[in-house]
Amino acid sequence: MEVAQSVRAANVSGISLLQHHILLKNANGLDRGDLKPPAPTLTAQEGSKEERGVSALDFPASTFLSFCSAGQMVHVCVTGGSGFLASWLIKLLLERGYHVRATVRDPDDFTKTAHLFSLAHGRERLELFKADLLDEGCFDTIVENCEGVFHTASPVNMVTINPEEELIKPAVKGTLNVLRACAMSKSVRRVLLTSSMAAVVSSITNNQETPTVYESTWSDQSHWRAKRFWYGLSKLLAEEAALCFAKEKGIDLVTIVPGMIAGRCLQPNLDTASKLVMEILTGKRSFLQNVAHAWVDVRDVAEAHILAFETPLASGRYLCAREVMDSPTLLEILLKHYQLPKPVLQSFVDKPLPSAPVFKVSIRKLESLGINLKPIEDAIMESIECLIERGLL
Repeated sequence: MEVAQSVRAANVSGISLLQHHILLKNANGLDRGDLKPPAPTLTAQEGSKEERGVSALDFPASTFLSFCSAGQMVHVCVTGGSGFLASWLIKLLLERGYHVRATVRDPDDFTKTAHLFSLAHGRERLELFKADLLDEGCFDTIVENCEGVFHTASPVNMVTINPEEELIKPAVKGTLNVLRACAMSKSVRRVLLTSSMAAVVSSITNNQETPTVYESTWSDQSHWRAKRFWYGLSKLLAEEAALCFAKEKGIDLVTIVPGMIAGRCLQPNLDTASKLVMEILTGKRSFLQNVAHAWVDVRDVAEAHILAFETPLASGRYLCAREVMDSPTLLEILLKHYQLPKPVLQSFVDKPLPSAPVFKVSIRKLESLGINLKPIEDAIMESIECLIERGLL
């Protein structure tokens, strides 16, 4: 009762709920210095203070939510609502009691949105809004009354004719359009941006001894331009632009940086990882480049976004990857769980692939939020099961 009354008083006085949380702890006899637990002793190789993160022990994930939701339901916005990650994010948000406003290109296209309303509580607490990333101002009314905005929308075309118009411009301008709306809103308290490991790993080569990447590690624009990896460049430029804009406007921006996301599809179209798995298992892919990817379960990425919103002291970037695998390791997993004879798949295994640059991903900061990442093999198994259920294998 005292907490609820105190929160109502905070709302009346106009201070933020996070500020009120700090004031309440101070009123209970805690010094501001007690709000952050002492950092563990680390070697120089284990990353900076920003990379270690702040432990969530002093601020359980439910704390921020309980303060936000006192007396009212918490509204949040998810952009790109019909996408692979966004669909799982919406599912988990609804299960946690949030009211979700999701943006899609066409709310009336039920072939792409019906799965969202079939989610638990989807018909009671989910709203869909039409939005175009390049339409400046279209997010203004959508984010109003939302306390959190999860910006997951970004074009993912790997093959483009005009990369500037098809990938880079929508990613960068779209991100800034969302942030402008958040900057003008009186309700938005935190923005969660979905970036990509492509914004981190461009400098890794075979000449290095299994380097470790941290939150402070950034890709090089010139490297992705030279490689013509336009998707990676678009994610890098979008994150850099977001950080600059957020700093200028005083936006509380937290970035989740996932690797290759795998798992069961909720949406009708296939995600990138599922397409790769399907093409390998059906023999549609006759050539497989040996590339090392940092993989992660889609459920973990969605949970990381939510925990980063709910944890008051969350800040900066959070790398999100369970395991780094090269192509031969992926093939071994596929052969292990998909028993039908596939001569093309076997030929990949019989013919050694060139070595790929391998690296490690520091997730110490991510783990400070209280998340335990699932084994990536489980996510790949679920991708296969989903493909079988849909008659694609």
